[in-house]
Amino acid sequence: MPAAQLGSLFGPDSQFHRFFNDPRWALAMVRATVLEAAHPQIGAALIDNSTFVAHPWRRLRNTLVSLQRMFGADDDARQREAARLNRLHTRLSGTDARNRPYDAMDPQVRAWVVATLFESAVTMCRLSGQPLEQSAMEKLYAEFQAFLAALGDQAGHLPPTLREFWQYYDHTVQTELENTQALRIILYKLFDHLPAPPLLDGLPTVWAAGRALAGPVIGTITVASLPEPFRRRAGLPEVPGAQTLMQSAYMAAGLARFLPEGWIRTEELTDLLYLSADSDDPRAATITALRGRMKRAGALFRLITPFPVQPGPDGGAAPGRSAEEFFDAVLDQTGDGFLDWPDLAAMARELSSRLDLDEPEETRLYNAYAEWWRELQAALDIDGDGRISREEYAAAVPSLAGPALIRVAEVLFEVTDTDGNQFIDADEYRALFRTAFRRTVADADERYSRSAFVQDFLSFMSGRRRSSAYDPLLAGA
Repeated sequence: MPAAQLGSLFGPDSQFHRFFNDPRWALAMVRATVLEAAHPQIGAALIDNSTFVAHPWRRLRNTLVSLQRMFGADDDARQREAARLNRLHTRLSGTDARNRPYDAMDPQVRAWVVATLFESAVTMCRLSGQPLEQSAMEKLYAEFQAFLAALGDQAGHLPPTLREFWQYYDHTVQTELENTQALRIILYKLFDHLPAPPLLDGLPTVWAAGRALAGPVIGTITVASLPEPFRRRAGLPEVPGAQTLMQSAYMAAGLARFLPEGWIRTEELTDLLYLSADSDDPRAATITALRGRMKRAGALFRLITPFPVQPGPDGGAAPGRSAEEFFDAVLDQTGDGFLDWPDLAAMARELSSRLDLDEPEETRLYNAYAEWWRELQAALDIDGDGRISREEYAAAVPSLAGPALIRVAEVLFEVTDTDGNQFIDADEYRALFRTAFRRTVADADERYSRSAFVQDFLSFMSGRRRSSAYDPLLAGA
């Protein structure tokens, strides 16, 4: 597809852009993710490599940023994002529990991801009582075809016409989707154990109360919205009243169309979820006052509900943490209970995404993490199974800081120091940590030196010290 034709399908006049700030899109995204996870190859890749269990809010934010770049009006940004996604997918391959291969660069797999986004957008309109007209549906389908073409995939991986798409979609649902482990985790574990976003971190009682009510509802709505042939074949439960609840939720979300334009902006809501009390954002003062009220509400909940109270960062937690706590919060990025290469690759991926790295800086960072993984494996993999358990890590030397970890710190400093002046200034600091300088890390000239950066990074990664800068970067949900 020519570049000029691609450009005409993106930007503020696109059909997709109209959906991006639509509350119904949140329900559609969850539904699309479940349909993706039901594909054997995608489900296996999620289980082995994704941080969606341990860091779901971070993954959500990265997905939204990626979609904005791909569907935005800036063609250069779209090309850079497409190149980044292709590099990311190239690194995701392996075999599942049944020894079946998976490859994130498989064009049919990539086509199914795009297909779930398109079909879920169409379904959300239908379920909310506002079905798309045929012309709008065809325009939306052309936009998602252009999305796939922007990634460099050749035509033919998605059917050329909308009529043929529905045949392809029904065939895939009936013959290829499975009740995968990733699907079960999303439906029955993720919503029940969803960690609090940064905005509500430190308010465990309030969050537990809301999650206990909302989690089962979201799971029930999502299951009810899935194609009936797949629900039956996968043995997903039929909850009485689920269809009514699902349609009510979509229709209620659809009422947002009557709100004044601009009242709901996905980007601002996402930023708000990531706003911490000590942020330099002007909204932080209001959030701090709100958190105070929510804490008082939490105290009331503790009197009348059985939700367990867990210590949060505002609850006087000690500056350090045990080896087991550090393992779970920082090292085990995929949440599977072990430390292996996908966990460190997830760190490299998150840092590269935050800094918006191109080649060769991205590969330098990945290579540094790969060398650290080899160092950790040689030192801590006692039973030789190719991964490090929580017990192996705790029993060894948790404060291990060898040459490879030092190299990770140095490379991270170098790719953050974009002007090469051997200091991280305010803008560079904000790009990495998404907040302004902290007095604990900035010197009198408001510059972060290489030596100070490396020392702080090593103290966090090997000494298990809590850090107002690094905890949100690598341990935040």
